[in-house]
Amino acid sequence: MRSLSWLLVLAFLPTAALAADPDWAYPVAPQGLPRPDAAKIVKVPGSDKEYNEVQVNDAFGPPDWFPGDHAPLPPVVANGVKPAVRACALCHLTTGDGHPESANVAGLNAPYIMRTLRDFAMGRRKGIRTGVMAEIAKGLTPEDARAAADYFAERKPVAGYMKVVEKAEVPKTNVGEGAMRFVTPNGGDEPIGNRIIVVPQDEPGARARNPRTGFLAYVPPGSLAKGEALATNGGGGKTVACAICHGEGLKGLGEVPSLAGRDAIYLARQLMDIKSGNRTGAWIALMQPVVAKLDEGDIIALAAYAASRAP
Repeated sequence: MRSLSWLLVLAFLPTAALAADPDWAYPVAPQGLPRPDAAKIVKVPGSDKEYNEVQVNDAFGPPDWFPGDHAPLPPVVANGVKPAVRACALCHLTTGDGHPESANVAGLNAPYIMRTLRDFAMGRRKGIRTGVMAEIAKGLTPEDARAAADYFAERKPVAGYMKVVEKAEVPKTNVGEGAMRFVTPNGGDEPIGNRIIVVPQDEPGARARNPRTGFLAYVPPGSLAKGEALATNGGGGKTVACAICHGEGLKGLGEVPSLAGRDAIYLARQLMDIKSGNRTGAWIALMQPVVAKLDEGDIIALAAYAASRAP
């Protein structure tokens, strides 16, 4: 009851303004990118499989580089259902660890995944990053939704897949395919400013959808300490301790999702979407007062801290 009282108090506090959909958090793939080349063969270390670039990007048959790393894939995860339901593995990968343009869904509890799919289908998730998932969710049968939710809920998030590094100067980057950000060759460095910059730990692996290849999140210096203060004690009244709902170590509690070790830029987007009203729903209503007083720097710090925790 005490945590609910805090939520009710925070609901009437003034809100902190945020820049509308900052491009560092909501990158958009540019027009005119080269089309996948069917003549170009792609391989990844440790796998005896090979695909061409078209197959790597096949929305209804993306690569499964390491079948031995996971349980048998449900058909909807491996292949989707034409014409609207793309294979889950295309963006979330066979492991559920995902890419920055999607979400790390590995180890999320099945009821939460099901509820999120319903929210997409009902238009409760809006904005430039949600159109594809809304279309997919609307096309899913209840059986396929359950199969995908159960599969990803059994996955264990991989430690080190998301590495968080505080850095004042970061490599210059560009947005490429999949709305992923890549280091610009010979581009030099630039100040990070008030941003999170996520790049692949191994660029060819990310382009190949290699599920053993993770990502590196650069965050402003001081983000982790600031995020810890906000997450553990509310930052002196700006919010409430995250563990009240998200559990010890941010590893989840009941149907409330785990946050630890998940993608920093994705976590930032969710906090921004909840604050702006682009993400709504019965459970999200409890989060709205929690984010009411957070500014963009607070959100960056919280996302960085949660992403840095062991999953």
